[in-house]
Amino acid sequence: MQALLILAAFGLATAVIGKGKGSSFVLWFMVGFILPVIGLIVVIAYRNEHGEPERRCPNCGKVQKLYVQVCSVCGEDLYLPDDPAEVRTPAMIEAARQARRGG
Repeated sequence: MQALLILAAFGLATAVIGKGKGSSFVLWFMVGFILPVIGLIVVIAYRNEHGEPERRCPNCGKVQKLYVQVCSVCGEDLYLPDDPAEVRTPAMIEAARQARRGG
């Protein structure tokens, strides 16, 4: 019983970190539960997607990361934008957040 509690704690810690980095909570919970120490190390080393450039899908308007090739909503093939102004960089995203906060 104690071993299951420890495994669940590792799974929960791994899942929370993975979700914070923009990934699946359930997937990281399973990884952390099955491979407790290794899973936690891997999720800490996993890349953070909050700093990735973004762009809008031309068909449905959903904001996607620049590296996404197919829109998850409408299935549209996404190519690199011709106009660099269509790409939102992390600095632009943070400026928009600050403008919304009024600061």
